[in-house]
Amino acid sequence: MPLQPYYVPDAVTPCHKLRYGWAGWPTRGTQFPKEMEQYLSAAAEGWEKDGIRLLETEFSPECLLMTFSVRPNVAPTLFTARVKGRLQHSLAGAGLRVKFSRKVAMRSIGENHREEVEAYIASQIANESWCDPRIMEVLAPFTVTNPDADLSAPTATTSGRYWYNVHLILVTEGRWRCSEIPWLTKIRDQSFRIAEKKGHGISRLSVMPEHVHLSVRGNLEHSPQEIALAFQNNLSYCLAKAPVWRVTYYVGTFGEYDMNAVRTWDG
Repeated sequence: MPLQPYYVPDAVTPCHKLRYGWAGWPTRGTQFPKEMEQYLSAAAEGWEKDGIRLLETEFSPECLLMTFSVRPNVAPTLFTARVKGRLQHSLAGAGLRVKFSRKVAMRSIGENHREEVEAYIASQIANESWCDPRIMEVLAPFTVTNPDADLSAPTATTSGRYWYNVHLILVTEGRWRCSEIPWLTKIRDQSFRIAEKKGHGISRLSVMPEHVHLSVRGNLEHSPQEIALAFQNNLSYCLAKAPVWRVTYYVGTFGEYDMNAVRTWDG
């Protein structure tokens, strides 16, 4: 009998701040219309049904840039397909036969740059006001920098280039604290095994007595929700064969550009 998950989407209430950027181009010899607002408005209703909300746009006849907020269940592959498909349908409905290039670019965007998020995770021990320095020494091996996961580099596919990075935080139920080395070791080592199995890459990991931080380059087929639940369920099973984490999580996007850069984009 297959194992039943401890955490399922309908029973978990996440805290999230997810922003995806999309860049598209027309095929050679074609152009986008000079006025795009009406076609974007027509597509926006469908995007809302998909869990995708348009926030910012910049466009020219040669390039279209858009920033969206998304729900946790929206994976990059679904996102790029729905953005392109619904906009193409909107243009076609107005009699405009604009052909999109097969190539797109998708970027995860946050309020902070990648370097800031990774530095924040790496400094978790230093930021805590520990009474006993011995605990800091115990925790030191459980803050990990993984040079093999370069979150500044895109994931290239036949359909484009993707920068898909998320910051995930899990907190123990009741904020129960444990500084036992076997417990911390399991969280650290199993986190990397889970990531490898699911096709993710962890660049920074910090295991604390009552919570864990991860910066993750996600598998493009997996939504932020799927990433979070995979770690919650698999770590719980490995640690205790029972639920360990609160029935919530934080997940936020980040990348090479922050939202301030998007808002001040001048073409």
